[in-house]
Amino acid sequence: MPDFLVVILLGLVEGLTEFLPISSTGHLLVAQHWLGQRSETFTIVIQAGAILAVTLVYRQRLWALLTRWREPANRDYLAKIGLAFAITAVLGYTVKKLGFTLPDAVTPVALALIIGGFWILAAERIAKSRPPGTAITWKVAILVGLAQIVAAIFPGTSRSAATIFTALLAGANDRPAATEFAFLVGIPTMFAASGYEILKQLSVGAHEDWGALVLGFTSATVTGFVAVRWLLGYIKRHSYTPFAIYRIVFGVVLLLIVPTGG
Repeated sequence: MPDFLVVILLGLVEGLTEFLPISSTGHLLVAQHWLGQRSETFTIVIQAGAILAVTLVYRQRLWALLTRWREPANRDYLAKIGLAFAITAVLGYTVKKLGFTLPDAVTPVALALIIGGFWILAAERIAKSRPPGTAITWKVAILVGLAQIVAAIFPGTSRSAATIFTALLAGANDRPAATEFAFLVGIPTMFAASGYEILKQLSVGAHEDWGALVLGFTSATVTGFVAVRWLLGYIKRHSYTPFAIYRIVFGVVLLLIVPTGG
């Protein structure tokens, strides 16, 4: 398969899976298992394409928050986004300095998909038993920041799943409210991660296929926009249970067809 088609396909995978609770990084690792390995920089930068997509989807909400930040409710919400981002940034930088890199084996991704699927089923059940609540508390902000680190360390966990269901269990017992906060926290988080990787590559003069990065970024942006718009409409009327079932089935299939250690 021509390299540019591989890059477009990986961008499609990223855009479609970044904001669905099924793990974009996990799907990319699996895709690269058969399509060929790409750099960690490529993976992070095309994730920024999906983040640009969610920025475009939430552009009116973001504009209202930034231009009316003096309003107590908006200022409070922005502060909680900032706290969650700060926790992720500090711990994420520490993890990078300790030399952590994403594993390239499929088996741990498959296990994370399965475990995460059962966790989503449990979280949905618990949330359903609680009275509805849309408030984003400081507890929610702190735990969402920590959840992003857990998702970054364990591919297959899914950043969106970790943050959305952490928010639900921590008190934001409303799927749209928890999803919005999780997505908005992801905007500075992933843009910062991508910017850091690009600056690091430039500083060391490392070789990177910038054309592939741009192509993958564009592909992820377009498909991410479509996926986010669809998901926000879907969760107003449905639960996340089908995604949990998909994770479990997909994880089991991977364990069956991928050689141990692969």
